[in-house]
Amino acid sequence: MDQGASFTGKVALVTGVGQAGQIGAAIARALGDAGAKLIVAARNRSTLEARVAELEASGISAALAAGDLGDPTAARDAVATAEQRFGGLDLLINTAGGLTSYGPFLESDVAALDREIAANLRTVFAMSQAAIPAMRRRGGGAIINFASVAVRQPAPNLAAYAAAKGGVAALTRALAREFRDDHVRVNAIAPEAVRTGTNVRDMGAGARFVEMADLVRTVLWLASDSAATVTGHVLPLLAAPD
Repeated sequence: MDQGASFTGKVALVTGVGQAGQIGAAIARALGDAGAKLIVAARNRSTLEARVAELEASGISAALAAGDLGDPTAARDAVATAEQRFGGLDLLINTAGGLTSYGPFLESDVAALDREIAANLRTVFAMSQAAIPAMRRRGGGAIINFASVAVRQPAPNLAAYAAAKGGVAALTRALAREFRDDHVRVNAIAPEAVRTGTNVRDMGAGARFVEMADLVRTVLWLASDSAATVTGHVLPLLAAPD
């Protein structure tokens, strides 16, 4: 993988960047350090303002887009911010999402599935639909989505989550095929649990985690010209063996 890729001249929109120490913030920082101009997006404006201030303090050009990105209007506004502030959009990293429902399938209700779809699939759909026309105007681009190891290896009590992330994987492949001739690449990462403060707190320090640095390197490779012929893939990302 090309760990030293330059993104100078590229504009990247990263969703799920509200909280420091989480996946979205780490990816945004790495892209910015590699030269990209950033739009960071999440629901909460105040946390986004803090992330933008941190990025700008390091000399990274960044702007924010606050809102429910599963709402097509908010998604279009986020992309419009990229075009208005930085002249276009080259990269979309859909990290927003997460587990919202856990429990036995027979004790779940349809509302649990609706929550998982809203959190994990609807945003990817709306943001991709908003971003692809902008990428066409730039002559192409790359979208990186987040599926889950639960798509390949579903675990008990995660049926609704696995179904929603399975939708992300299927949407990734469908968009890759539909927009190949537009030079828009679409891939996804399907990681095991990533080492974040939240996951360590919830799962315990002894659990096996994907290291954040490994995840970020994989995202940057998929976003880079080194992966110019890679599209339609859902890449498993496993924790390093003990």
